[in-house]
Amino acid sequence: MTGVVVQVSISPGGVPNHAIEEARLTESGIAGDGWRHPQFHGTRKRAILLITAEGIDDLVAQGFPIFHGALGENLTTRGLDRRSLRIGHRFRVGEAVIQLTEVRIPCGTLDVSGRKIQSAIYDARAMAGDATSPVWGMSGFYASVVEPGVVRANDAIGLVTES
Repeated sequence: MTGVVVQVSISPGGVPNHAIEEARLTESGIAGDGWRHPQFHGTRKRAILLITAEGIDDLVAQGFPIFHGALGENLTTRGLDRRSLRIGHRFRVGEAVIQLTEVRIPCGTLDVSGRKIQSAIYDARAMAGDATSPVWGMSGFYASVVEPGVVRANDAIGLVTES
């Protein structure tokens, strides 16, 4: 399973995140990134939020006015099948290695992109960890940083281990 980083994004807190040229991934997240609600975001287990560009494309096709970074993701990728992503997968991305730790539970902050966006990206099956849910991975995956390093747009991202 391989792909490419389309965009690396940060914000001072809240959404949307904005594109940056490169980022240093650390165990506590991306240097310069902030969280409006640090009690839910930014722990070592939730250092990075990864969302696929294909999932964003699906939401745009449904009429949601979103773009890369709009859902608060730090890494927007293309080429990884969100339906095949699993908790525990480790990916080399640029110079870093990240490990998917949990499916992101969307909150009301995303409602700026449309009242029904939460139900379009997350359902009870996804909440239960059922990868056969039609919306599996649409809300994104939190990841820990296993090996710190620099990541840039156009860097490769590839599965290292399925843990």
